[in-house]
Amino acid sequence: MGAAQYGSDLIVDVLRALGIEYAALNPGATFRGLHDSLVNYGGNERPGIIQCCHEEIAVAVAHGYAKAAGKPMAAIVHDVVGLQHASMAIFNAWCDRVPMLVLGGTGPMAVENRRPWIDWIHTALVQGQAVRDYVKWDDQPASLASIPEALIRGYRIATTEPQGPVYVCFDAELQEMALSEKVPLPDVARHAPPSPVQADARALDAAASLLREAERPVIIAESVGRNAAAVEALVRLAERLAAPVIDLYGHGRFNFPNTHPLDLTGAERELLASADVVLALDVQDLHGALARSDRLTRRSEPILPESAKVIHVTLSDLAVRSWVTAYQRLVPTDVPILADTAVALPALLSRLERPAAESPDRRARHDRLRTTHDALRREARAKCEESWNDRPIAPARLAAEVWEVLRGEDWVLANGTLDGWARSLWEWTRPDQYLGYSGGAGLGYGAGASIGAALAHRGTGRVCVNLQPDGDLLYTPSAIWTAAHHRLPVLFVVCNNRSYFNDEDHQALVARARKRPVENRVVGIRIESPPVDFAGMARAFGAHGEGPVEDPALIAPALERALRVVKTEQRPAVVDVVIRPE
Repeated sequence: MGAAQYGSDLIVDVLRALGIEYAALNPGATFRGLHDSLVNYGGNERPGIIQCCHEEIAVAVAHGYAKAAGKPMAAIVHDVVGLQHASMAIFNAWCDRVPMLVLGGTGPMAVENRRPWIDWIHTALVQGQAVRDYVKWDDQPASLASIPEALIRGYRIATTEPQGPVYVCFDAELQEMALSEKVPLPDVARHAPPSPVQADARALDAAASLLREAERPVIIAESVGRNAAAVEALVRLAERLAAPVIDLYGHGRFNFPNTHPLDLTGAERELLASADVVLALDVQDLHGALARSDRLTRRSEPILPESAKVIHVTLSDLAVRSWVTAYQRLVPTDVPILADTAVALPALLSRLERPAAESPDRRARHDRLRTTHDALRREARAKCEESWNDRPIAPARLAAEVWEVLRGEDWVLANGTLDGWARSLWEWTRPDQYLGYSGGAGLGYGAGASIGAALAHRGTGRVCVNLQPDGDLLYTPSAIWTAAHHRLPVLFVVCNNRSYFNDEDHQALVARARKRPVENRVVGIRIESPPVDFAGMARAFGAHGEGPVEDPALIAPALERALRVVKTEQRPAVVDVVIRPE
């Protein structure tokens, strides 16, 4: 590669030293120096460019990649306008506690070197202010010698728990400045993130004492699965206590195998109503997890008895910002524990394993919970069978058909659950099989994040699946072009209910409460006049397209053909399935 000659060459050297394999970008003049260095100095390898047609897609690709690969990549965005395009996706990553390096360029800070008009409207004081409330850190190095420290510090901060995105902006002139002397690169291994935060020993003792004496313990987990070892410890802990586990996968990650007899997800109201001790693990909205809420009035009431004790292991207190109230409602907690569950759970388990004998009460409780678990699984299958021949196609039928095609594959569900049916009907046994939600509930996440997951798994033979809501895809449809351009094998199953149905449901609630025509709930919400041809759109972007599928009997053949393309041709395929709005 030779010696660095320009500031942007130095940036590439540092990214390579940090192990950054990819940089997703939509091209922009304020980082033309860096773009040249990636291609002509770095050879478009480590990092290699992932070309996108919108900055929101670029950041979403980095989001999905980090969750699948377990390490960050870079997303590069063009000055003020690119950063604003990217802002929603950066917010998603912030809420989801996902590490990434967001890199930007700005017009020259020296006014005498700015081009008239364009460099002025694309230069800010300071640019990081636009996203400062939802990144862990931002910087704009002012000299060539400052570049290595800025990037290494940014990487360290992004990968320290609780993880999150950082933003580093480079003056266009600094990027294009010739190096008059060699800038030494620090040993990045000596600037690694710190070891995870362990819980206070006295707090762990108190938690163990409560759990040991509990007669009706319940475990609630939301983002434990960001570390596979933590899931293994959680399984052992649940078995030791004979405690049911409620998996809040809908807003978090994989937390607990759905095939395990202690998985009681779906029975939370009954369990919490009689619980005497609750162990909450990485739960962002503890109030919501312990209450039932009314969608119309927005009021909530507790499910948990006042006498129940609450233990909460979380790092959320280290990620509080004033601008957005993502910290959620304050909840009374008897044993608050500031710790990373990856180290706290094994330490808690060791305390509970000390008395070797298992009580008959726990064995009986385990058997009762197994019976309930089996009943929940049977009930889900029965409901699916009841709607098997429905038209429009029932979401449960679509989830079941996708599972039949994937059953024998090594798969990862990168996005979507079909309103929970994928977890109810599939077999989720490993943390790497489900990557979770967007974090910030910002539309436009699914396609880019799924492509990022496919990028992380490229060459492994693993099938990346995206249960893609139609409305979300319409925010960032050109992500399909990125997947086709880079030949990324990802299976898009468009769950096409031709509606922004969540809002349709809200409009129905309001109309009923006001005694107004409920049938008008579809105005301004349905996406059916004209209906979008997602399969045709996929083909226009260079991907394989199937559908729209409206006959339930045609789902399986369409999925099989699409999966064959993904596996044998190593390129994306889109199956558009028209489903019932719900």
